Amino acid sequence: MLAVHLLSFYFSKLQEDQIKKVDRFLYAMRLNDDQLQDISARFREEMEKGLSGESNMTAAVKMLPTHVLSTPDGSEEGEFLALDLGGSRFKVLQVKVSEDGKRKVEMKSQTYPIPTAVINGRGTDLFGHVAESLKDFMGKNLINNRKTPLGFTFSFPCRQSKLDEGVLLSWSKHYKARGVQGTDVVESLRQAINRTGGMDVEVLALVNDTVGTMMTCGYDDQRCEVGVIVGMGTNACYMEELRHIDLVEGDEGRMCINTEWGAFGEDGTLNDFITDFDREIDAASSNPGKQLFEKMVSGLYMGELVRIILLKMTKKGLLFQGRASDALRTKGKFQTKNVALIEKYKEGLRNTKEILLDLDLSPSEEDCIAVQHVCTIVSFRSANLCAAALAAILTRIRQNRKLKSLRTTVGMDGTIYRTHPQYPKRLHKVVRKLVPDCHVRFVLSESGSGKGAAMVTAVAQRLVIQRRQISETLAAFKLSLEQLQEVRVKMRTEMERGLRKDTHSTASVKMLPTYVYSVPDGTETGKYLALDLGGTNFRVLVVKIRSGLRRSVRMYNKIYAIPLEIMQGTGEELFDHIVQCISDFLDYMGMKNTCLPLGFTFSFPCRQTGIDKGSLVCWTKGFKATDCEGNDVVEMLREAIKRRNEFDLDIVAIVNDTVGTMMTCAYEDPKCEIGLIAGTGSNMCYMEDMRNIGTVEGDEGQMCVNTEWGGFGDNGCIEDIWTKFDREVDEGSLNIGKQRFEKMTSGMYLGEIVRQILIDLTRRGLLFRGHITEPLKTRGIFETKFLSQIESDRLALLQVRSILQHLGLDSTCDDSIIVKEVCGTVSRRAAQICGAGMAAVVDKIRENRGLDHLDITVGVDGTLYKLHPHFSRILRETVQALAPRCDVTFVLSEDGSGKGAALITTVAQRRYAQT
Repeated sequence: MLAVHLLSFYFSKLQEDQIKKVDRFLYAMRLNDDQLQDISARFREEMEKGLSGESNMTAAVKMLPTHVLSTPDGSEEGEFLALDLGGSRFKVLQVKVSEDGKRKVEMKSQTYPIPTAVINGRGTDLFGHVAESLKDFMGKNLINNRKTPLGFTFSFPCRQSKLDEGVLLSWSKHYKARGVQGTDVVESLRQAINRTGGMDVEVLALVNDTVGTMMTCGYDDQRCEVGVIVGMGTNACYMEELRHIDLVEGDEGRMCINTEWGAFGEDGTLNDFITDFDREIDAASSNPGKQLFEKMVSGLYMGELVRIILLKMTKKGLLFQGRASDALRTKGKFQTKNVALIEKYKEGLRNTKEILLDLDLSPSEEDCIAVQHVCTIVSFRSANLCAAALAAILTRIRQNRKLKSLRTTVGMDGTIYRTHPQYPKRLHKVVRKLVPDCHVRFVLSESGSGKGAAMVTAVAQRLVIQRRQISETLAAFKLSLEQLQEVRVKMRTEMERGLRKDTHSTASVKMLPTYVYSVPDGTETGKYLALDLGGTNFRVLVVKIRSGLRRSVRMYNKIYAIPLEIMQGTGEELFDHIVQCISDFLDYMGMKNTCLPLGFTFSFPCRQTGIDKGSLVCWTKGFKATDCEGNDVVEMLREAIKRRNEFDLDIVAIVNDTVGTMMTCAYEDPKCEIGLIAGTGSNMCYMEDMRNIGTVEGDEGQMCVNTEWGGFGDNGCIEDIWTKFDREVDEGSLNIGKQRFEKMTSGMYLGEIVRQILIDLTRRGLLFRGHITEPLKTRGIFETKFLSQIESDRLALLQVRSILQHLGLDSTCDDSIIVKEVCGTVSRRAAQICGAGMAAVVDKIRENRGLDHLDITVGVDGTLYKLHPHFSRILRETVQALAPRCDVTFVLSEDGSGKGAALITTVAQRRYAQT
């Protein structure tokens, strides 16, 4: 028993001594955590250089755009061919992808050898061999009955300007075919296929093997957005935000970047980590000074690196009693596969002895232990370096998306990763230690390169089909200049019809006289009470106006809610509620016994027969209170005040919010003669010549006309631009067939139009993986404010995705891009047709006055105009394009409704005083 313990002690001591000996000799190859973090930080800097347009040309890490814009979403289907060229053998595959609810992939493949003479010969011969092999495979598998999409895995650095084009930057992996470098390899393949003949294929995608790995794993795990190869060569790719890629246009979405990280260190970045052994490997390679990181990591060099170390240790007398064999002195005799065999858990030492004996060496037990440890240090350094670079990529993805922690999957492939018994767990462990804020799942790719090429092709085909279908869906919203001119002409026609007495009743634009005869002239003064009713909130204000040199307007207000049951109850209940709010405000202000002139902003269509008389034409904006339509709302307010019997008010004017907006802006700018509301509702007013208003007496001077243009098209005159989605929104509204123009332009409806489009696209499998959620079915869930948020130029797609997830929509990056496009298309149409209507108005005013050129200001209010990032710009551009003889300035109204009501009241009082 004692002998056994002594033997065990002796062996442990022997092992410990040998390990220490090797550690001392290879101290420069053993990297601690701080060094790895340093390397990771350096790699992040190199990534930045490669992504920048200014420094890409000189960057060692080229960060090549692949034009792969999406990972698989599971809906891919079809039959595809794939070619896989990247080593001494060449593979042709047929891949069938089905999405019948089971999501399965079936593959047939055949491997063809590539003779050394072809690898080192002319490029035309290389691609001719590839084409002949493809033809042979297609013939054997009867694939000539129809045009078949093909993906080409080409595992060499290429600069791509599109998915089906790639210019070879440099050969690697012993390839030296002449006349290929600097040319488009896809075009070379196409020409070879045409020369060979007898094949009906369409090359859709050029794919790096690393990208193929990511795409293969991405089909089974949609979190997979990184691909890594650790085999004969090494490389990584990942999905980068487009806004960071200077080499391609566009900033929406993501694109896969082929890092080509094998070149990391070529600019001297890793000089302090490169050992004399690495330098010897590099000097003897076919590309000295190039692919330095790859030479420290990959299988093409790992065995040779071990051989050089063993030879140097032997020469120093540290191994094999100082006696080296001819085999140990021969380049390439110690292969990388031997490293994997030597590091096997239980069989490692036995394998070590057999391998050394095959090299004509006479190893002792000590030698075997030392050699095994050399292999461990070399392969562990490889895993450490790979982990450091991968940690940099994961950190970048996490920071791009502004996440505290990232959950993602890395697709892995390559002979080292597949066959080395310790490599995967070492890599995983170090990555998790370097980036504890990233929860990483590693997935081994199955048939990665070939299947991946087919998946890239499948995704490309899906995106082409998807893009066509989405474009067709949104085409009806994209109006040409001619269509907008037609809207302008029709708006002008309806305005004329609304002004004439004989056609007024059938006109869709009612052109209601407001009995406001002038805009403010700066002499207005006094204290006024104002009411503002136009939505779910009701506002009561006191407005103090001071004229003279120090003109000013001061306001005090309080906001009250209008409950839904009041909005849709009886008229008496609504006005009693309004009076109750007024009573509360007067108490709050200590003004219960004061009788002030009152202006009532009532933002609904009214037919006025005087400044203080207005009969409600119809409710809008969700109001449905009974016994109001056709009645004088000023009188209804007076009756409610009498019922309350607490105070008395002098109601001087009833005001539309659009008119209030115009008056507010005109107080500051005398050229303001138009008011526009672009918010929950949509409307416009302007100062019309009295001689043109057939519905009121008199032809001297001007009067403000409330167009109520929200009803434009109710007679079917804009049916040609009315889409099926507009009809669905209309049919779900409270006023079916009414306010058609408003339903195309206002905030109350734009979100609902978007929701209807999203449902249609989802039902057709173009969004949200075809899954229509309960929230998406809910009317009104997609509020117009989301359009403003989603279309913000400052908003990253990650935040768009967050908005959608808040709505119960589990979206991908691709989904977010599509939703953003839908929102942009709907809001752009709204701004354009609003601009077409405005062009009709300003041109009419110009013609009224017989001017060749008109300079005029429009006062604007409304959340859509104020908050949407592009609405105001598109509106202005459209007016400029459709009314080029008018210089139109848009001024944003501040507190338009309340201030405007007070200004109208004082203007009205001044007119009464003059008469």
